[in-house]
Amino acid sequence: MASTRRRPPRRRVWPKIRLLLFAVVLAAGATALYPVWNKADPEPPELLVRYRTGTPATSAVAKPSLEVFNKTEKPLPLSDVTLRYYFTADDGASYAFNCVNAAFGCSHLAGRIVEPAEPTDTADRYLEVRFSPGAGELEPGANSKGIDLQLFRTDHKELEQSDDRSFDAETTSYKEAKRVTAYKRGVLAWGEEPDGTKPDEDGRKAGTAAADPLPAAPDGVLFDTFDYLGPKDPALFKHGWLVRTSEGGPGIEDTWSAENVAFPADEEALENGQVLRLRASTDGTEAGTKQSSLGTAASKFREGTYAARIRFSDKPTTGDKGDHVNQTFYTIGGEGSKYSELDNEYMPNGAWGRAGPKLDTVTWFDHKTNDRVYTTTNKSLAAWHTVMIRVKDGVVAYWLDGEKLFVSDGKYAPRADMSVNFNHWFVDLPFKGDRAWDMKVDWLYYNANETLTAKEVQAQVEGFTDDGRNYFDTVRG
Repeated sequence: MASTRRRPPRRRVWPKIRLLLFAVVLAAGATALYPVWNKADPEPPELLVRYRTGTPATSAVAKPSLEVFNKTEKPLPLSDVTLRYYFTADDGASYAFNCVNAAFGCSHLAGRIVEPAEPTDTADRYLEVRFSPGAGELEPGANSKGIDLQLFRTDHKELEQSDDRSFDAETTSYKEAKRVTAYKRGVLAWGEEPDGTKPDEDGRKAGTAAADPLPAAPDGVLFDTFDYLGPKDPALFKHGWLVRTSEGGPGIEDTWSAENVAFPADEEALENGQVLRLRASTDGTEAGTKQSSLGTAASKFREGTYAARIRFSDKPTTGDKGDHVNQTFYTIGGEGSKYSELDNEYMPNGAWGRAGPKLDTVTWFDHKTNDRVYTTTNKSLAAWHTVMIRVKDGVVAYWLDGEKLFVSDGKYAPRADMSVNFNHWFVDLPFKGDRAWDMKVDWLYYNANETLTAKEVQAQVEGFTDDGRNYFDTVRG
């Protein structure tokens, strides 16, 4: 019987090829049509910004309050986000900003005023706000809660906000704000830039690249450049400062006045910014005398580096010279056996029977018994100086412009946590007639963890301001 060879089954190749070709064509068509579909049915934003304000168009200060919402299904680190609020500079004025309140703390954000490359009639400046890792992250669907900011002229003249792109006087409760832009990792993710650029235009991200991420603020540091509106600025108190108006001494008792505390612009200040100005004024009578003082509300400072850039005065701003004024940078805390005080006292005309100009650097053990140790630097200091106190392992060292002036130790060392203070007062009133003396402070720096040189402090201060930081406090209370 002859064998029969079976033919192999016929493979169905062409149907598979036809199906593959159809899929390729379909995918190509979908890619080509994606921008059209995207415009008709755009993807939801990754984040959105809401805005409100409580000021009229003409106001002493702009008060934008912003909320950031996470619209994704993943946690959103606020350090990935940058915000821009657009405005116009009235008369080409210089502007400053501060943070009044944020749920995560004002120490974890920074801001700077930027002139865009292509300004418009409603946006020739913008306030750019960045967040450090300390601001935390937003869970899916969560929002940052209100980030309350202040924007103002450094000459403290009124603003005209009617031509500011991001301002809307009618938005007194939170609403979505497309004229405030937001960037995620430097790429436009929300809002519309002044030139009309929007996110996801033509199926891609667009817009002007935002600044680099903000580094974390160092732990155990207080830094402030005194960018405030005045002695009643809510940011001043939120940042931990108290303007003294209480009774008592030193100097002419019960004459401490908030009126003599101001924050004017100063061309010699860091980055031509603002300074703290403390005025001591009098007509020669107790009733006509006003002294001034600003200090931290918290007593949480002991070891580490204290530094301030201070301009002492040898002459009054107005009136005749000769007063026994005391221009002071000091720390104080505790009482009884824990009493602690570290002083820098500059007296241009001397006091208590000792001639000036002179700077006394003093470490106190007991104020009631006048138990103290000190040294005196006999020379005029009528200029800007970096004044430092360094405390480590029971040793206190006083420095002026990088030069060591005095060292105390043993029982003459802080035994309690202290507050940090500046004040300007009259030792006595030997003359009649109106006069006013001014002491200025550019910035304050405190580091609880390190004892630094003046150059190292200056480098850190410049680094902070380069990052747009004008205030932060990470010192543990």
